Amino acid sequence: MALIKSISGIRGTIGGKVNESLTPIDVVKFTSAFGYWLKSKSDNKAFVIGRDARTTGEVISRLISATLQSLGFDVVDLGLSTTPTVEIAVPLEQAAGGIIITASHNPSQWNALKLLNHEGEFISANEGAEVLNLADNESMIFLEPKHFGSYRKDDTYIDKHIQMVLDLPLVDTQLIGEKNFRVAVDAVNSTGGIAIPRLLRALGVKTIEEIYCEPDGNFPHNPEPVPENLLHISNVLNKGNFDLGISVDPDVDRLVFINEDGSFFGEEYTLVAIADYVLKYKKGNTVSNLSSTRALQEITEKDGGEYQAAAVGEVNVVTRMKETNAVIGGEGNGGVIYPDLHYGRDALVGVALFLTHLAKFGRSISHLRASYPNYYISKNKIELDPDTDTDHVLEAIAKKYRDKPVNTIDGVKIEFDKEWVHLRKSNTEPIIRIYAESDTHATAEYLANKIIEDIREILTEKA
Repeated sequence: MALIKSISGIRGTIGGKVNESLTPIDVVKFTSAFGYWLKSKSDNKAFVIGRDARTTGEVISRLISATLQSLGFDVVDLGLSTTPTVEIAVPLEQAAGGIIITASHNPSQWNALKLLNHEGEFISANEGAEVLNLADNESMIFLEPKHFGSYRKDDTYIDKHIQMVLDLPLVDTQLIGEKNFRVAVDAVNSTGGIAIPRLLRALGVKTIEEIYCEPDGNFPHNPEPVPENLLHISNVLNKGNFDLGISVDPDVDRLVFINEDGSFFGEEYTLVAIADYVLKYKKGNTVSNLSSTRALQEITEKDGGEYQAAAVGEVNVVTRMKETNAVIGGEGNGGVIYPDLHYGRDALVGVALFLTHLAKFGRSISHLRASYPNYYISKNKIELDPDTDTDHVLEAIAKKYRDKPVNTIDGVKIEFDKEWVHLRKSNTEPIIRIYAESDTHATAEYLANKIIEDIREILTEKA
């Protein structure tokens, strides 16, 4: 069993011992700490919660609601919802904050609490550390029953979210409708099965094949939307009856597309394509994290903007976007952040912008993919002994390649002309993750293996 307490929330497997898995006691303690911390920051009494369709979500939701009410909050429960929908609801409700009950792309035995501030954005590292400290010290104070908060359900926010997307100037519902797109959707039996088909119909799409769109939380495959987990929808597309496929993760903040022939558009290119469209009509800067494809940098600079890289993590990307006044940003895992709507990864706005882009492009989705620079990312890891000084290893790698451009804001990233390697240590395991990108898969693999050999040499020398 596993329980991971981090600056962004608490995540764990369900069932087991307190402090070793995500038990009711852990849920209540962490919710209490977050709520108590928010009370010191805001006088707002409203608090928004929502969940993906995991079978454990409803029980956890009831625990969270009762805990927040005992702290004096008026709970607004969106029920089955999406991460970006909850993010949008928090400021609309003028809430002190929000909690999203989802373990994102983790398997069904996991669940988690994601924490939002009053702006509907993830709390910062320093803020997360304060919440963790409160939880560890158990210094929260609860109210007498006469001061308990209220509770109400509100299932209207997915529709409100969709309407906000439709109202964006760069979303052209008339053109999308005229194209008569035939779309297949894999929503892994979570809340994307509610939101994505409803959005598509609102955009004017009439032919929708709903694959795993029953939001019962029984994931039919590993829920991370990567090619090896999307074979069924790929096979559906391969039969030639659809123009494109769409897949999202359980909480609908990651978005990937499948080409009309069943091949994969590439999760890295979700943001690239949507940014390309946005930059055509709104000049400006872009941001992604250090492990994302350099194709975004190339299309940004082609359109006269400036690209910036942030440390991995949505909150880091959002911070950098605000600093650089970026018009769009996100992460290479299919996360699209469009500030004209809100500062959060949002598959709904990604779908609407992408379909408008594809409609204006006027050719197939595979032709659109072929119009972008072609890069390949090799993802690897090296397991270390538990007592290994991981920081020393990273410092030694940075020193070895000091004649190259080296970025150390998040691990070590080394630039080799148009190729790069990014090394990041895990905060929970003795592992270094190694990402390498090149214009050929073979070269990307070679770069990653070269760095792995360098690490082994460093470990041998230290021994």
